[in-house]
Amino acid sequence: METGARRERWGVVGLIFLASCLTYMDRQMFGLLKPMMQAELGWSEIDYSGVVIAFHAAFFLGFLTFGPIMDRFGARRGYAAAFTVWAAAHTMLGLASSLAQFGLIRFVLGVGESGTFPARLKAISEWFKPQERALAIGLFNAGASSGALLTLAAVPILTQTYGWRGAFLITGALSFLWLGLWLAVYRQPPMADTVPSAPSPRLTWAVFASLMKERRAWAYIVVKFLTVPVWWLYLFWLPDFLHRTHSLDLSVLGLPLLMIFALADIGSIIGGWASSRLIARGLSVGRARKGVMAACALLILPLVAVPFSPWLWVSVAIVALAAAAHQAFSANLLALPSDLFPKDVVGSVVGIGGAAGAIGAMLTAMLSGVVLEFTGSYVPIFLVAGTVYLAAVLVLHFSRAYPSRPA
Repeated sequence: METGARRERWGVVGLIFLASCLTYMDRQMFGLLKPMMQAELGWSEIDYSGVVIAFHAAFFLGFLTFGPIMDRFGARRGYAAAFTVWAAAHTMLGLASSLAQFGLIRFVLGVGESGTFPARLKAISEWFKPQERALAIGLFNAGASSGALLTLAAVPILTQTYGWRGAFLITGALSFLWLGLWLAVYRQPPMADTVPSAPSPRLTWAVFASLMKERRAWAYIVVKFLTVPVWWLYLFWLPDFLHRTHSLDLSVLGLPLLMIFALADIGSIIGGWASSRLIARGLSVGRARKGVMAACALLILPLVAVPFSPWLWVSVAIVALAAAAHQAFSANLLALPSDLFPKDVVGSVVGIGGAAGAIGAMLTAMLSGVVLEFTGSYVPIFLVAGTVYLAAVLVLHFSRAYPSRPA
């Protein structure tokens, strides 16, 4: 009986892994196909950034609202509803023609995708004991990088054969196949296997007001605001940068991007391992986290030189190192809420931080569009991307968010 339950639990992780691959493919596709869509549809840089902003605006709303919805309806129905919205919008991108249509569809897609995050965690909380949840989350989270790699392998072939519209339609159809599999396979655990877990706290005004009085909450919010947009820069603008600067088209973009995202995956693992190792050696949690994050900030600093490099693989190597360091930085930043806050408000802190990151991403998209439209230069964009991590580390240090005591 226990063996059967274990198979079902890890089968759930496998399904969520596949869904994560699909949603991440969409993110990578939109950036990868940017030069082709701009050329065909006549978009300016500001037009493109407006479509990206619509997606982030939906994420901002979703981070603050979807947790209670998943608690009410459960993982099976909640995940199915959110994924249906996402899959329908992703497919409709292949039929859109005007800028307004793209903006509206990307907003709806963002609403659906933001709902998948609490749905995944809800499913894990239903099937896994607390001591197993971190491993389960880590495994399905690997779907992010796997989705990027699948995009680089499949989308150029689909686009060359069926056009960029056909690429969206075909991957959308595959997404609906996953939805049918989820509804056919996923079920609530039997009462004997049910893992009790506290419901996610609602972000009420009272909770929000109390958190806004906390210096440590503001430290987390500001650091998320500063650093989250850089990852979206890699997804939505990096293919265009390589196209403009090194004349790479869709057929040869795959290998550079593959290197960048593969190293990013490794960086995430190393970042979490490094701080855990330092804590095990007797360093305080705060010093271990901040030490690793400071090292990451220094590794990201060479990013400012990328627009000046005439050598493709030097640029790729610097960006790959920066992407790996970003993921290592993020692995430690994501641990901050559970390090510093009681369990009953961790969800609220994560929601507020996610919303702050979405606001930062919206502003970055807007400013990137303006800079590229009027200067055509990526120099200011990479200057900011390379230095914000140092600012984030200083914010975290001088806020004294972490108490000065051993782990």
